[in-house]
Amino acid sequence: MNYVGVDLHKKLITACVMDANRKIVREAKLYPSEPHRIVEFFEAVGEYKVVLEATASYYWFVELLEPTAAEVVLANPAKMRVIAESTKKTDKLDARVLAEFLARDMVPRAHMPTPRQRQHRALVRHRKYLRERATSVKCKIRHVLADSNADRRDLFSAEAGKAYLKGLKLNEVDRFRLADLWKEWETIEARLKKTAAKIKAFAKKAPRAEAEARELIKTAPGVGVVTAEAVLCELGDVRRFRNAKAVCAYAGLVPVVRQTGGKKARDGRITKQGSGLLRWALVEAAWRLVASVPRWRSTYDRIKKRNGVKRAIVAVARKFLCVLYAMLRDSKPYRPLAA
Repeated sequence: MNYVGVDLHKKLITACVMDANRKIVREAKLYPSEPHRIVEFFEAVGEYKVVLEATASYYWFVELLEPTAAEVVLANPAKMRVIAESTKKTDKLDARVLAEFLARDMVPRAHMPTPRQRQHRALVRHRKYLRERATSVKCKIRHVLADSNADRRDLFSAEAGKAYLKGLKLNEVDRFRLADLWKEWETIEARLKKTAAKIKAFAKKAPRAEAEARELIKTAPGVGVVTAEAVLCELGDVRRFRNAKAVCAYAGLVPVVRQTGGKKARDGRITKQGSGLLRWALVEAAWRLVASVPRWRSTYDRIKKRNGVKRAIVAVARKFLCVLYAMLRDSKPYRPLAA
């Protein structure tokens, strides 16, 4: 078995091949623009495992090697401190360190999402991107109208809309800006509908385990289609997490703990490391929970008195994530909190 460490960049790939005795067999520079040469190089290696850091834009490389590799390993870049803190940091050295760690079976691994999970994430994240774009454009429209004291709460409803804008007395420039922005907003809304339909069609083709998880999670209050899809695509198989604390850490909902000089540990702000989409979905769900479920509202109010609004809603989101994790882990529907 050979072990290949790969330092992957947008324009250059540095590879180091080691044998079972951790002796360097071959080193090479490859180029993303020449995928056929990359395949040829790895086919010539023989039986191999390969490791690369889980940084941006690695999917294509993983999919390229999956048919021939005995295993493709993703290294957690946050835990590969030996590379991050190296005084001598070159692409060649990084590839060598990765190969040696793989040969020693010491690579701190990052989760490797399945091809279906990668597609699911791409769709759900794209919908969030479009929703943010739509919100941004709506704010710009309101800003233009506010300058003329013409904004209204129901601007984007059927009662107002284009008909309302046509009746306004605006200067030529503002009318041009509004027409352009309104057209942009309508285009984004149409794209959002298409994306939602695509996600719905994608969900219908789900394997049994995913379909069951989708139905389970929807039994929880505050969980609609958007939240359900965000949680499912980001968590994947929940059995990969050791416990609820690990899930909360993955969502970046755990506080930074600071302790020094034997003093009592003090919790700071949340880490915000991990899945931003999952964290956003849970905070949104938490607001719906405290508005509609008395038991969750009392939990929120109790924490708010002591720590304020922001920490209270984050705490509710964290507790709710623990509940969702338990539901998926145990394959059990939601049960209301005991009074």
